[in-house]
Amino acid sequence: MIEEPSRPAHYREPRQARSAATLARVLRAAEEIAASSGLEEMTIAGVADRAGVSVGTIYRRFEDKEQLITALTERMLERREEFLAEQLRTADASLSGVMDAYAHALLESFADSSSLFPELLRVRGTKSLDRGARTITEIHRMLLEAAAPYADEIRRSHPETALDTAARAILGACFHNSVRPDPATGEAARRKYADELSDMAIAYLLTPDRRTAHA
Repeated sequence: MIEEPSRPAHYREPRQARSAATLARVLRAAEEIAASSGLEEMTIAGVADRAGVSVGTIYRRFEDKEQLITALTERMLERREEFLAEQLRTADASLSGVMDAYAHALLESFADSSSLFPELLRVRGTKSLDRGARTITEIHRMLLEAAAPYADEIRRSHPETALDTAARAILGACFHNSVRPDPATGEAARRKYADELSDMAIAYLLTPDRRTAHA
């Protein structure tokens, strides 16, 4: 069993709706600045100015820029989890429908601030990688849950292991697309790439093991 990575020290969560709205505005401003100028150029003062709040308001919530970036990472990962969950809930009721929804949702989620997301994971070190690992664990769980009713369609000898392999392959391809110098960009190109990833996964899942086929 894979142990869940420990959670980093958290910033102060808002308890009132007004405070939550302010926090959302601050994180949105931080993401916009980081996406356009990079994390190194992002400052507390700059975020406060764009969010329309005082610097003191930000420091009452975050100890420093590092903690703000940790919260930004959390926000982006939560957004990916929520988006994927919604797409899987509305997927066509079949194995191919689930895998298609999974591939399209992952590729779309990585396209959201794609240049920023890899930078967040790269420069934040272990804590962000641990949080990223939790997201991978969660989206994997969601895929297994969504695909469970159609597991009898899988022709591999170990269906759950095969699903794990297909899920990891799609995830790796989507992440690679976000960091490669010539990513699939634009709605049509992303749709075509996601279709290809889904087709690849379904072909694998519906093909018997080589040893089984030759037995």
